[in-house]
Amino acid sequence: MPINETLSRYSDWSYTTATAIYVLALLFFLIEQSFGVKSRRAAASAGARARELVGAGGPGTTEVTAGTGTDAPAVTPPALPTGRAERIGRMGAALTVLGVLLHLTALVLRGFATDRAPWGNMYEYIMLATFIGMATWLLVIKKFPVRHLSGFMMLPIVILMFINGTLLYATAAPVQPALQSYWLVIHVSAAAISSGIFLVPGVASILYLIRQSHEQNPARFAKFAGRLPAADVLDRVAYRTTVLAFPLFTFGVLCGAVWAESAWGRFWGWDPKETTAFVAWVIYAAYLHSRATAGWRGGRAAVINIFGFAATVFNLFFINLVTAGLHSYAGVG
Repeated sequence: MPINETLSRYSDWSYTTATAIYVLALLFFLIEQSFGVKSRRAAASAGARARELVGAGGPGTTEVTAGTGTDAPAVTPPALPTGRAERIGRMGAALTVLGVLLHLTALVLRGFATDRAPWGNMYEYIMLATFIGMATWLLVIKKFPVRHLSGFMMLPIVILMFINGTLLYATAAPVQPALQSYWLVIHVSAAAISSGIFLVPGVASILYLIRQSHEQNPARFAKFAGRLPAADVLDRVAYRTTVLAFPLFTFGVLCGAVWAESAWGRFWGWDPKETTAFVAWVIYAAYLHSRATAGWRGGRAAVINIFGFAATVFNLFFINLVTAGLHSYAGVG
């Protein structure tokens, strides 16, 4: 089927615009991270004082608990004026939402332009993985008080998108005959989505180690670590996002084996990409097991998660661009 050049061009424009908006949002988040420390500390101190007052029987807001007729104290700290850094952070979040919508538009238009799933080469794969990474982060900042860390998450995303749009760009075209299968939709999408989600725990685990090192020795990373949330918050972010991605990654590996049997007549052949994917799977399985084992929680588990993240990045770049194998479909000229 002929390629719709107009939709392809609009897809490229949407991708470039999304990248530019992410860069602007990154700057806003870095400003919030740099200058919003006092506001966050003031809010935390106000909440602590309000809890102390309620615990001591001091003035506090009470509300009637439904169905009991009893008064249950509810902590309502005094409203703090919104600082300039807080407003800039909210602007960064709004820009991020806009960038994610444009990112999604680029994917959809690429799919319509080629009349296939828009992840048939490395350029499209990274486009999908980075979109999933940003969408996952939006869910994380809605659940956890880590919005001011968005700059650390967006930095690798922006770098990936810049490299992808310049060095790895591939014009819209039909996929190779070997990829013209419904398994492209199932297997590759599962791999790309899980890879995008794994970006979040990778960054969170690195920040966790920095925070933990500072807590053990306040002289280490004194200026930087003090701006990070508590180590247990970062640990929960890393664990819950890994729990979300790991089953999907497992599903993708299994689907790849089924597709390999259909295409090449064997389920597993220790191709470089298969081997690296299996190593990454073992590492993430070890991380989840270590989180369930009391003696390996915390720093040791974070190190394992970082190794899994490194294996994923190695599989994405080195295996696709350097080694030769049956999975050489990067589409990079």
